[in-house]
Amino acid sequence: MTLASEEDGAFAGFELSQITVGEVSLRVRHGGSGPPLLLLHGYPQTHMMWGQVAGGLAEDFTVVAPDLRGYGDSSKPESVPDHASYGKRAMARDVAGLMHQFGFESFDVAGHDRGGRVTYRLALDHPQAVRRLTVLDIVPTSEAWAHADRNFALDYWHWPFLARPYPFPETLIGHDPEWFFFDSQFGADAPNFRPEARADYVRCARNPAVVHAICEDYRAGATYDRLLDEQDHSAGRRIACPIQVLWGAKGRLGGGYDPLTIWRGWADDVTGDALDSGHFLAEEKPAETLAALRRFHGEGR
Repeated sequence: MTLASEEDGAFAGFELSQITVGEVSLRVRHGGSGPPLLLLHGYPQTHMMWGQVAGGLAEDFTVVAPDLRGYGDSSKPESVPDHASYGKRAMARDVAGLMHQFGFESFDVAGHDRGGRVTYRLALDHPQAVRRLTVLDIVPTSEAWAHADRNFALDYWHWPFLARPYPFPETLIGHDPEWFFFDSQFGADAPNFRPEARADYVRCARNPAVVHAICEDYRAGATYDRLLDEQDHSAGRRIACPIQVLWGAKGRLGGGYDPLTIWRGWADDVTGDALDSGHFLAEEKPAETLAALRRFHGEGR
């Protein structure tokens, strides 16, 4: 179903659709021409985070940018006791099916934050589908929890908070979702959001079903996703395709981790660099992010 009435100038020439994939319906923007490139957003955002780079990428690629299940205007499946319905395996299955519907059996993918976690799970579960992948400002979920210390507790406090059992975080967030998701956590980063993008984020965050889905996403990360990572790592399963790792030099990740070294424990072909940015690379430094994505995903074409 095409949603022609919802327009955003940053996505000029893109089509906005609602596409059913298995058990979910995903809000999706797609446009451009050329090899396929899937873009996956992070927390607490929607596909609108790609607004400043999608147009440039569409000059070289067919760009597909969905809202992940639970986020934005995509479906919010029922939660289950082990949180698998909001695990990255389910989200990866969604987007693999989405790209299949567009006629792409093999494609490139870039994911920021939570979308980055879907990206590497996609490469592990569907290795034949992913040609190249970019992860923006993350290390694997199990690595983040394994390195949890005092700094983690202070810098990433929302991880254990959002993973608390229902309805504790949902109740507290529900009093002022906009303040919680944007002002309490990101401070000076928040003004970098385009007005159209922030309006979309806030509109969606005011939906209690989105708040619950976000909490389920983090509950899955602390349990189900972490266990899958540990099982894969223990079994020696590695990501077969080339990986580009981008992170913000001014963000928390670069100060607490060595991203390239960590990712080289998961794959053989790992390159990347820090950008002069905070956490929200595509919104804080869109030109630099666009250039890095174009360069990496254009290789070997």
